[in-house]
Amino acid sequence: MAVTNSLLPVKDAHRQAFNAINTPDRLLLGPGPSNAHPTVLEALSRTPIGHLDPLYVELMGEVQELLRYAWQTDNRLTLPMSGTGSAAMEATLANTVEPGDTVLVAVKGYFGLRLADMAGRYRATVKTIEKPWGEWFSLEELEAALIEHKPAILALVHAETSTGVCQPMDGVGDLCRKHDCLLLLDTVTSLGGVPLYIDEWKVDLAYSCSQKGLSCPPGLGPFTMGPRAEAKMATRSGKVPNWYLDVSLLNQYWGSDRVYHHTAPVNMNFGMREALRLLAEEGLDQAWARHRRNAERLWSGLERQGLSMHVPEELRLPTLTTVRIPDGVDGKAFSQHLLNTHGIEVGGGLGSLAGKIWRIGLMGYNSTPENVDRLLNLFETELPRFSGSVAAAA
Repeated sequence: MAVTNSLLPVKDAHRQAFNAINTPDRLLLGPGPSNAHPTVLEALSRTPIGHLDPLYVELMGEVQELLRYAWQTDNRLTLPMSGTGSAAMEATLANTVEPGDTVLVAVKGYFGLRLADMAGRYRATVKTIEKPWGEWFSLEELEAALIEHKPAILALVHAETSTGVCQPMDGVGDLCRKHDCLLLLDTVTSLGGVPLYIDEWKVDLAYSCSQKGLSCPPGLGPFTMGPRAEAKMATRSGKVPNWYLDVSLLNQYWGSDRVYHHTAPVNMNFGMREALRLLAEEGLDQAWARHRRNAERLWSGLERQGLSMHVPEELRLPTLTTVRIPDGVDGKAFSQHLLNTHGIEVGGGLGSLAGKIWRIGLMGYNSTPENVDRLLNLFETELPRFSGSVAAAA
């Protein structure tokens, strides 16, 4: 008897007629994403090719080599995860954490809390040490916690996007070797814009994103794993509990075998390749100096206007500045004014800093003196109109 599939009436309840997409130009000076470099946008628009095409396979190797330069590492397992920075964050934990492992998270902001949450989902025994949002950890504090908790992994945020703090890293890797634990580092807001030395600092696992210092749209999560972390992954008692992020499988695609794992976002990797090429062309030391120079221009300009920074200068992130909202000013209303009237995005505070700070990003392509001066001019001319806005709203 023949089997037939009868056609049912098509429901049009959600059929809508929209115009073609039309987005406004924005200057993204918030915590991310930042504006992508025009060369990167051009690369993204190229005709896709197959994810096993010989030309694409060659490009994969170029991306990996350029990522090693950006991170200053020789790590074999260095690749862009097909996902945003949070996917790369999760990959560092998924591949190395086994149930019952103690993971020590040094929390000094929102993204330390996210690391703790993720580690718990992989059934780690999560221990935390905490600092107020805007402070950092000393070597003495970290070592005391390592002695007390004896973790398999210490997870630390290098560039805390929620507070604008750059965690000092000298000696941290040596402590982790001394106490026989892996060092996992969040470099989401430092890669490409802040001095970063994965091998020299003895970092075992690190992750980042594409949309900040690398001047690429969001969609890829740079990931790197050193030999000590590889060894821990290799001695797992069971499979990595996340198939998509399993580096032992991904290595068969990104390694020499090029065995199919998933359909890679080829155009995103076109963009990543160009972003990393531009960074290498500029030179890391020049890029780091440019970010620092423009950040100092911003800091001095805001301070001349009587505004206060949230973090002491010696530990401020050049890529992300946190500015205290003056008393009586509705910070959110001012941010909305900048966006709606002038097309400029700045961010607000998260968690305990909500309503207390603005977060201003100068990352990658956006870190220019022209952008700094444009924003400073708007703070000088527009912010006085919002003085007393909290009282007015009440």
